[in-house]
Amino acid sequence: MTADRSLRAPAGAGSARRILRGLVLLPLFGLLAGCNLVVMQPSGDIAVQQRNLVLASTGLMLLIIIPVIVLTLLFAWRYRASNTAARHDPDWDHSTALEVVIWTAPLLIIIALGALTWISTHTLDPFRPLSRIEPGKPVAAEVKPLEVQVVALDWKWLFFYPEYNIATVNELAAPVNRPIAFKLTASSVMNAFYVPALAGMIYAMPGMQTQLHAVINRPGEYDGLASQYSGSGFSHMTFKFHGLEGDGFDRWVAKVKQQGSDLSRDAYLQLERPSERVAVTYYSSFSDGLFDKIVGMCAVPGKMCMSEMMAIDAKGGAGKESHENAGRLQYDNRHTERGDEPPGATTPASHRAPKSEAPDADKTHEGSGQGRAAPDQTNN
Repeated sequence: MTADRSLRAPAGAGSARRILRGLVLLPLFGLLAGCNLVVMQPSGDIAVQQRNLVLASTGLMLLIIIPVIVLTLLFAWRYRASNTAARHDPDWDHSTALEVVIWTAPLLIIIALGALTWISTHTLDPFRPLSRIEPGKPVAAEVKPLEVQVVALDWKWLFFYPEYNIATVNELAAPVNRPIAFKLTASSVMNAFYVPALAGMIYAMPGMQTQLHAVINRPGEYDGLASQYSGSGFSHMTFKFHGLEGDGFDRWVAKVKQQGSDLSRDAYLQLERPSERVAVTYYSSFSDGLFDKIVGMCAVPGKMCMSEMMAIDAKGGAGKESHENAGRLQYDNRHTERGDEPPGATTPASHRAPKSEAPDADKTHEGSGQGRAAPDQTNN
């Protein structure tokens, strides 16, 4: 008995150790100061409305979640085994008032969430043109939206500005408080365009065109990214979005025209080839109808455009002669034919060692400088 007492820890030692562990972990919370809650602090009206929708939905659900948690803890404490003063009624089985509360409160919250979802689904439809710049400021009838055509390449972003006949790679800019009409597509695999400060993400798919209407309300530099995994270069498929006020956007357009080169069809086919860490590239002009050819999957000479294919289908097909179109309808093998890494390929499909085993592999996939298309970049 005496020996056991000598081995027993001093009173309160366990509590002291727990407090000490808590104090050691406390400085780690300081790391949270580096978190960028851009989704909760957006700079565009569409993103603000989406943020408000998240907060409203969370608040409505917490109206049920918090009382349930509190009552669960309260009941566990109130009716604990040691509390002999608590009333015990083993024959109780029904309470009309309690049933009304249990069913009415969730029903009202579901109705509110349903109404909120219905309204916001139509109001925030990405295909719907903007009706306001910000709360209390409708879009003027004479204001023309800035059209930006977006192409998700492997692994970079290409932006066309038809109004100014310029194009850029991995850099996007727009004037503050001017509506932006995005038209999006992809060259090979499905991707997703996302600027958290501007609006929610929207998918970009080959052979299709999606839309997104948004506006930036505050000047600044914002991060854009691909939010859909699309292959080995996905993690570096990022860009900067500049919100420019005053004549800042006009100066940016002038810089692109001065420093850029022409984006011909051949230059695009070179740019389209898989490449990683591509530097910002400017093009002072681009080939007419290039974006439509990308959407129609006929940027490669000799390929049949989607519009032509649909016209043939609408007439009932091409008959026996349709076998002649087989080569024109093969789109997905162009990367393989040129010896490029297949879109979305991972090791060993990409025929190169994992990056953990080849730390310098990224260096062989670096992109081009300004004013030039990306060089020929194939597998290692």
